[in-house]
Amino acid sequence: MMNNPNPISTYLVPGKRVHLVGIGGVSMCPLAEVLRGMGLLVQGSDMTDSDTVEHLRGLGIPVAIGHNAENLGDCDFVVRTAAVHDSNPEIAGAVARGIPVYERAQAWGAIMRHYPNALCVSGTHGKTTTTSMCTHIFMAAQADPTVMIGGTLPLLHAGYRVGHGDTIILESCEYCNSFLSFFPTVAVILNVEEDHLDFFKDLADIERSFHRFAELVPAAGHVVVNADNPGAMDAVAGVDRPLFTFGLDHPADCTAANLREADGVPDFDVLIRGEKYAHVTLHVYGRHNVLNALAAASAAWVLGIPGSAVEAGLSAFTGAGRRFEHKGTFNGAELYDDYAHHPDELHALLTTARAMGYRRVVVAFQPHTYTRTAKLFDQFVEELKLADVVILAEIYAAREQNTLGISSADLCRNIPGSVYCSTLDKVAEQLRQTAQPGDLILTVGAGDIYRAGEKLLKKD
Repeated sequence: MMNNPNPISTYLVPGKRVHLVGIGGVSMCPLAEVLRGMGLLVQGSDMTDSDTVEHLRGLGIPVAIGHNAENLGDCDFVVRTAAVHDSNPEIAGAVARGIPVYERAQAWGAIMRHYPNALCVSGTHGKTTTTSMCTHIFMAAQADPTVMIGGTLPLLHAGYRVGHGDTIILESCEYCNSFLSFFPTVAVILNVEEDHLDFFKDLADIERSFHRFAELVPAAGHVVVNADNPGAMDAVAGVDRPLFTFGLDHPADCTAANLREADGVPDFDVLIRGEKYAHVTLHVYGRHNVLNALAAASAAWVLGIPGSAVEAGLSAFTGAGRRFEHKGTFNGAELYDDYAHHPDELHALLTTARAMGYRRVVVAFQPHTYTRTAKLFDQFVEELKLADVVILAEIYAAREQNTLGISSADLCRNIPGSVYCSTLDKVAEQLRQTAQPGDLILTVGAGDIYRAGEKLLKKD
């Protein structure tokens, strides 16, 4: 990387001052707290103020709003998110001053090397939920894990924890090949689909990245892979590491038997190579969550966790923050929020929602990034048609500039009966006018669409 004659581990010692660029991000915030807990002096910057930024300030971590080279102060090294580019003034300022710059993933990778068991959960979809399920299982087993999740888990009241056991559990993202800086002893691959096409060329390029991720596992480790997902299986083809498969539709080492719905949620036996390992009753909906649970159970099994902990952990799991999270009731309609921002995730969410028996499914969707919306436009259109009512918020820019000239209004023109709203206030007002008793209202997207639901509930 840039200006880096030494590995980042040489800087991860008490008393060193680190500056985090993008400190308010979902994996940067926990990194800030973990580094602070290790005795480092932590500071950072972010583009906007947020609840996360205020939380960090409450811990005594100074956070500047806006990016400026002066924010670096007298820091010893810099850690940035994958979304921060070389042209960022703080990165350019660090390079000019000879301050080493490292990636967020390199920091997590250096931290995980201290753990005998590094359980890394990857995939295009389902990472947060499956990492959360693994956390529940390992907590039930009293393994005292260290955890980093890309969302909030009610069990932890946060998206991370610092434990004292021999296991670290990390949500592992492929964007910008971030997870290739990790050192997994167990690599879980949930699925491999087209996404992040602002970085990857195509699906084959994404599969190559996951292949390299699987090859990071040592010979004594395991690659846990979804036998039902063609992209995942293509990605691990030729990998010379122990493979452990899970699935429902294809032969696999771990599968479900006696699968049924009990009070609307899945209930099943987990079989490992034909032998019963655990009996699971989930409290989250959908076939996709059965697969997530099988992935978590597989990871637990290869790491020697007893089936009783799988039963207890998954029984207590009610979902991660922003993953089909119940927010409240408005005018007799139930309001949920979900992080889905890819067509496949929308399909899983909306097919599950339609099977739940509500009078109508009302979706307020906020696309995430211009490139994703453009590249997967037709798929978004088709999946959104599964809803009875579609309200479209403007695209959430995240790390991008709108060089493509695309808008959610373009989606609206292709979805009959849909409504386009240019602001979240207008989304909330449209929901207020639309909601009827018996409806299921979903605010959906990886940006700040949840705020529209919160505005709606405040008006109730």
